[in-house]
Amino acid sequence: MILSSLGFLVEAAAVVTLVILGERDRDRFATLGEILDRVMATRAARICILTFWWWLGWHFLFAQTVDPGAGAP
Repeated sequence: MILSSLGFLVEAAAVVTLVILGERDRDRFATLGEILDRVMATRAARICILTFWWWLGWHFLFAQTVDPGAGAP
């Protein structure tokens, strides 16, 4: 648990660092808006991202609220 939390914190710090670098040095790094524009340019990419978010929400948000043993005597 601690290792996975540490991994998420490292990833979050990397994202924040890249966003700051993108805003500060636009010639060298792409901004977040430019990256999203390029990723969302095709319909296939938009469908994949939508499907990923649906899968993520289903497995990590909805599935944890369902108790499979709730109706068992």
